[in-house]
Amino acid sequence: MVAYLFAGQGAQYVSMGKDLYDTFPESKAIFDKAQDVLDWDLRARCFEGPEEMLKTTEICQPAVLTMSIAAFEAFKAVAGAPIEDVGFTSGLSLGEYSALVASGVLKFEDAVRAVQKRADLMNSAALKNPGKMAAIIGLDAGIIKEICFNTQGVEIANLNCPGQVVISGQKEPVDCARDLALEKGAKRAVDLDVSGAFHSSLMREAAEEFKDYIKDNLPLQEPEIPVVSNVDAIPKTKIVQFRESLVKQIYSSVLWEDSMRFMLSQGITKFYEFGPGKVLKGLMRRIDPKAEVINIGKKEDVLNLNKGEVSNAS
Repeated sequence: MVAYLFAGQGAQYVSMGKDLYDTFPESKAIFDKAQDVLDWDLRARCFEGPEEMLKTTEICQPAVLTMSIAAFEAFKAVAGAPIEDVGFTSGLSLGEYSALVASGVLKFEDAVRAVQKRADLMNSAALKNPGKMAAIIGLDAGIIKEICFNTQGVEIANLNCPGQVVISGQKEPVDCARDLALEKGAKRAVDLDVSGAFHSSLMREAAEEFKDYIKDNLPLQEPEIPVVSNVDAIPKTKIVQFRESLVKQIYSSVLWEDSMRFMLSQGITKFYEFGPGKVLKGLMRRIDPKAEVINIGKKEDVLNLNKGEVSNAS
């Protein structure tokens, strides 16, 4: 069995998706649909930048979603993989929306609208409750949890893979926790270039507003493929579960390592990563070096499917 993985915020780069748009009618249709939904020029931001604008939360989130599904649609057109071969989908934070589209839970246009609303609410919450995020590299997650427990205003945002944990919260406490992590043996501690303390309690107000939004504006269907959720690393198959997890996801930890280990335990032997960059492939190398991950983010990745030349995780 295989699983489909989808990139999250932070994987974006200027020109992403341009070669897909120019090559595959299916990808062009996705970009054009997003363009029709949004009130700003998504194609220009993806294809031309500038980088500073592309990485802002309210631009980046719809852009990464669109590029990821554009890659996915090109893949489907060329590979024609039968759905019964796919055990699960999952996406890193924002990428969970791409996973929901791929699983049939959300129509693409509805996902674009929801992600734009999510991004706007998160950005507003970040302005109202300033915070930051930092990645701690090379330190046991248990030690980092203890640091957060003893540092008021800091929480675990992402448990990505062994040796990579992201913390989130108020600026001064995060700086303090970051420095403590270095003192306790972390190899590196890097501030993330994001606009706020995502996946922390500082986002709870945004989550409550988003809950009201999706109740009336986000039609969902039961999935064709189970979606492994960020919030608990458990596959979801019911509409009520998705409504709950999409709200909770905004302020809860992203359990990426646990999600990947769950899928591996269920017999997944190959993963396809859709979207910009190769972040998820890199994380999988730390989780299970033997797992095969095939990236689908550029024209060549899709065309090589016919040649059997796609690269794996080795």
